Amino acid sequence: MQILIRWAIGAVALFLTIQLAQVVGVRGLAVKDIGSAFVVVLAFTLVNALVRPIVRLMTAPLNCLTLGLFSFVVNALMFWLVGALKIGLTVNGFVPALFGSIVLSLVGGVLNTFVPEKNEERKRRD
Repeated sequence: MQILIRWAIGAVALFLTIQLAQVVGVRGLAVKDIGSAFVVVLAFTLVNALVRPIVRLMTAPLNCLTLGLFSFVVNALMFWLVGALKIGLTVNGFVPALFGSIVLSLVGGVLNTFVPEKNEERKRRD
């Protein structure tokens, strides 16, 4: 059940990120509809689980050299990669990908604070 809630939160966070990008004036980010947002979040999950560890390993020296700031670039590249899959997310350029990845992680983090962890749910029941 908690996986479905986090999946829904991810889709809402993505949809809010796209809306915020349009308000702020960042051109080049779009999602087809909320249904596509669910598919895109699933793709994000797979890309972050399969591709991101390899990219982070290959860019570890650069990440050390920049004191961790290159992680923003890696996150933007993962965002851009999901946009390139053509499954409902449009990302036109690196700057929209960077904006989208930063705002998505912030919005998702804020929304996920409202979902209790599994251990917290067990403690409440006991």
